[in-house]
Amino acid sequence: MTADFASGGGVVPVITVDGPTASGKGTIAQRVAQSLGWHALDSGALYRLTALAVLRAGGDGSDEAQAADLARALDVRFEPGLIRLGNEDVTDRIRLEAVGNLASRVAAWPAVRAALLARQRDFRRAPGLVADGRDMGTVVFPDAPLKIFLDADVEVRAHRRHKQLIGKGFPAKLSDLLDDLRARDARDRDRVHAPLVAAHDAVTVDSSRIGIDETVARVLDLWSARGPALGYRSGR
Repeated sequence: MTADFASGGGVVPVITVDGPTASGKGTIAQRVAQSLGWHALDSGALYRLTALAVLRAGGDGSDEAQAADLARALDVRFEPGLIRLGNEDVTDRIRLEAVGNLASRVAAWPAVRAALLARQRDFRRAPGLVADGRDMGTVVFPDAPLKIFLDADVEVRAHRRHKQLIGKGFPAKLSDLLDDLRARDARDRDRVHAPLVAAHDAVTVDSSRIGIDETVARVLDLWSARGPALGYRSGR
C-alpha cells in the first residue's frame, strides 16, 4: 500500500518516531515509510557513524571538538538495506554495543548535535518523511504534524536487543545488555541538550506487549485520522 500526501501550502509532512534504545522505533519508522511510500531517516545511525569514526580516530568520546569535526566530515551513503562510510559497508558494525554505547555519550555533546542537525533536516523531501530518533519531534522537526513516542519496558527491550545481536552472530549477554540499556536511558533522559522526552503534542505508544504489525497499524491509523484534518490529502 502506498500513499501520496500533499498539503495546499506545499509543506512536506513528517511523522516523527522517538523513543529509547531498542524500543523498535527504527523498524516501525521503516515500515510506516514503506507503507506510505515516503522517505525514512534513521537519525541514530548518524550518531553511531560518528561514534565509529571517533573510535577509528583513537578517541573515546571525551573530546567534543574532535567528535563534532568527525560528524561534519562523515562520508556517508544510505542505500537500500546498507549504510556505507566511504566505500565500506558498516551496516552491522555500527550496531555493535561498543559503538552504541559511545554513540550515546557522543550524542550528549551540543557541538555534535549541531553538526548533524542540518544533515538530518535535509532528509525532508516530498512526498513525506518518517524520522526516528530521540529528539526528532522536539528539536529536529518540531513542526511535524504527527509525533509518536514509542516506549517499551526495559526488560522487553533488552530481550529484543539480545535476540537481534545473537541473530546477527554477535556475542551478547542478556544481563549486560539490561545494565547497558538502563545506563543509556539515564544518559539520554538526563542530558542537558536535547534530552529524550516525549514532545508535548506526541502520542505515546507502548510496544511492550504488541507486535510490529499492530504498532505500525496504530501509527498509520493515527496519520489517516490526523493528516486530512491538518490539510494533507491522500492520493489513494
